[in-house]
Amino acid sequence: MTVKQGERLDDLLGRPGKIIQSDDVFSFSLDAVLLAEFVWVPIQKGNLVDLCAGTGAIPLFLSYRTKGSVTGIEIQPRLVDMANRSIAVNRLEHRLQIIEGDVKEAATRLGHARYDVVTCNPPYFLANETSLRNQNEHHTIARHEVLCTLEDCIQSASQLVKPGGKVAFVHRPERLLDIVTLMRTYRIEPKRMQLVYPKAGRAANTLLIEGSKDGKAGLTILPPLIVYEDDDTYTKTMRDILDA
Repeated sequence: MTVKQGERLDDLLGRPGKIIQSDDVFSFSLDAVLLAEFVWVPIQKGNLVDLCAGTGAIPLFLSYRTKGSVTGIEIQPRLVDMANRSIAVNRLEHRLQIIEGDVKEAATRLGHARYDVVTCNPPYFLANETSLRNQNEHHTIARHEVLCTLEDCIQSASQLVKPGGKVAFVHRPERLLDIVTLMRTYRIEPKRMQLVYPKAGRAANTLLIEGSKDGKAGLTILPPLIVYEDDDTYTKTMRDILDA
């Protein structure tokens, strides 16, 4: 059965594919679209890993930019099942797979220094931010550092990626210094960064950052990305991303 009770088959934003989602678990957001579009990818071939893969949105979006193979790792078995059924719906089993596993053990499972690209949309909130905790276990694990921390994700990405390979994260701007410090601790040199703003004149609410394993110092700050016009329609830049 493709879609089980309590699930629905949703469109992939701006893409012809479909994804299985449910109100019972954490659904993908615009962050997944932005990260999949931001990260450098090999076009014709290559091996990519997506950590904290959830229901597989980032691997699905990446499949439109690369002909390489994408492996997602996700600790929640229900999400793994949903992701692999979504992959089957889109007939991408030959290039995409989601495996059940702990981010902290990803390199042991998948191999050290074997991958061209690692992406990650990690939990944004610290485990002790109890005021933001959601009573739904699936939502809590996806949003809070209860099963893996930012450091776990960055260390794992460093172990998986080849020298010179790319590692990209989407996170909150307030964690920028933590992210840069940890990336350099684990030999990932920040190379590209972009801040995302909900509207012009508002504070940035999303950070996109990409680094290179054992890369040389030198960070490029890309132009700001503004998501919505004042009338709540997408900006031209955002429409171009969604229509890519």
